[in-house]
Amino acid sequence: YIGLLMNCLILGWVTKAMISIVSVVVGVSEHTALAICIFVIVPFTGFYVAIGGLWGVLWTDLFQFVLKMGVVIAVAYYGVTAAGGMHELLRKLQIAQPPVPAIPHGNPLKLFPDFSSGLSAETWWTLPVITLLVYLGLQWWAFWYPGAEPGGGGYIAQRIFSAKDERQGMLSVLWFNIAHYALRPWPWILVGLVAIVLYPNLDGSAAGRHPEDGYMLVLTQHLPASLRGLAIAGFLAAFMSTIATQLNWGASYLVADFYQRFIKPEGSQKHYVFVSRIVTVFLVICAAIVAAQLASIQAGWQWVLELSAGTGAVYLLRWYWWRINAWSEITAMVVALVTSLALRLLHPFSGNASVVFAKSASTTTAVTTAAWLIVTFMTRPVSQEVLVRFYRHVRPDVRGWKHVAAIAKDVKPTRDLGRNLALWLLGCAMVYSFLFGAGYAILGHPTRGTILLVIGIACLMLLLKQLRSFVEEPQAARKPGTETAAFIGH
Repeated sequence: YIGLLMNCLILGWVTKAMISIVSVVVGVSEHTALAICIFVIVPFTGFYVAIGGLWGVLWTDLFQFVLKMGVVIAVAYYGVTAAGGMHELLRKLQIAQPPVPAIPHGNPLKLFPDFSSGLSAETWWTLPVITLLVYLGLQWWAFWYPGAEPGGGGYIAQRIFSAKDERQGMLSVLWFNIAHYALRPWPWILVGLVAIVLYPNLDGSAAGRHPEDGYMLVLTQHLPASLRGLAIAGFLAAFMSTIATQLNWGASYLVADFYQRFIKPEGSQKHYVFVSRIVTVFLVICAAIVAAQLASIQAGWQWVLELSAGTGAVYLLRWYWWRINAWSEITAMVVALVTSLALRLLHPFSGNASVVFAKSASTTTAVTTAAWLIVTFMTRPVSQEVLVRFYRHVRPDVRGWKHVAAIAKDVKPTRDLGRNLALWLLGCAMVYSFLFGAGYAILGHPTRGTILLVIGIACLMLLLKQLRSFVEEPQAARKPGTETAAFIGH
């Protein structure tokens, strides 16, 4: 489900993004761009993934992150300059008209939609209120999304387990959340705002270009020639970094967790390496097929969210409730898949694409949650032996594990749910403060921006203090590995 279906959707939308880049830069059709991606760029990436393994992926990720950040900041700088500077850009955005006059337009500089316009009001440049509510109130716990899985997932686990110790593992994830959610977005957002001003007719119609082409138009037409090659290299790095992560991650799931366990458990290491290379090639072929079928990049990640709606709660609660078993997860996966596909075929909802997505995702979440809860109570729990072993090793909060705690009476009960929730809220406050603080500062509201950035720094200091005390707790109170496992659960 994750290693093949979801992974191929992710690979497909990432490849779709690279197709758009190659098409604009090289000036070829999308079919030719797809061929370049599949037969030139991806094989090279697959080669160094197969040779370097996880450590190869980690080192190249580090280099590529630095390169990518430098490139996107440069594109943002020269894009804003081409629009006449920051003040002129903001002035032009205030009076900008949408490319489709029939649709009411909102203010592209507003960080939040107009709640007075109703839940599903359709406006250009402004997210419908219902969609915002789904993103903020539903997505964090109900949806599976790569790198942000509600109960912790393969990306995060691979990085934490490869760290020198648990302190460095935690700090790496903390840095990821700041860099990924607070630092990365604004250079991209700025170029999107520049594209609205410089290319106002990107409406996605048959006669015009797709809005997703705006970024590359800014890059190719306004970045100095001396930096253009470096910028293209940066996008290649971004593409290769993601593809490398997905191929390594997907192959490990399909080979180690499926093939080795159920098909050939007695094979040699050499055999498994050979099979992993075959699986990698298979994933590349699937990615090409998916990319050719996707209408847009957005369609790819919306597919992932819809197909996983309702599964996230299982992945999260399995750390806190002993009753969840494998059938709970399987039911959630199957019901989410069937429900989302049925809604796609039946088209029961009206509104623009964002509104339909929000309604479909909410419906799928409700149906999936009800289904896996029913199946959980209808099926047997995991064996007592496995539950006790898990409880001893992970030490989850005893309030959801009283049945198991009564058996393992020698284990000191853990009551850290309140602390976990407090740390989670603190982390959310930190990320949002940095994100919106930077946004307000960039968009001409320095006072608001400064206040939010100060709040973000304060939250960061508190988080560091709490995490330090968490790692330094006496090892006698916890078995080795508990901290990492619990942190993934957070």
